[in-house]
Amino acid sequence: MNKTQATSIRSHLRRAQYLDLNWCIKLNQYSTTKNIAVFFKVISRLGDGWFWYSSLLVTWLIQGTAYSAQMLYVIVGMLCATALYKLLKHKTLRPRPYQVHQAVVRGERPLDHFSFPSGHTLHAVMLCILLGYILPSMLLLLLPFTLLVAISRVILGLHYPSDVVAGAIIGATLAGLWIGMASWLQISL
Repeated sequence: MNKTQATSIRSHLRRAQYLDLNWCIKLNQYSTTKNIAVFFKVISRLGDGWFWYSSLLVTWLIQGTAYSAQMLYVIVGMLCATALYKLLKHKTLRPRPYQVHQAVVRGERPLDHFSFPSGHTLHAVMLCILLGYILPSMLLLLLPFTLLVAISRVILGLHYPSDVVAGAIIGATLAGLWIGMASWLQISL
């Protein structure tokens, strides 16, 4: 790589960082409206796990108790996703936007110290895909909620948009791998 290429890459990275922060600040400004802030706090809290535990329970009840092994398989997948995102957070050590930029207001308490990737988004996307694969009719509820969880993380000042995009990509990739591995293991999802 020559000097011109390196300069071009640095320029593109600075531009991407600028856009990431700019969108973070713009979306975070919505948290200054009380009703919007309360709505996204509720979404974020439900995204801590309560909505997903309920969705797993509903899927299991609809599919029947004979579906217990498949539900256990999904739960093990989610535990693997948790281990991966915690490893990534402790390797990247990216501070949360509100910790670095005074223009970003923290709208909710974070569950951990670091920003990259968004674990809420990772889990939301992964479970949305897995449960949508198992029971497609659940997508009517899961997809909008997944999108709201992702946007809530930026609006509440807890993540940059790039954290959310990375979490979504990792969650979708893990879901695809988990579905593919189920076929290989001859587990009927």
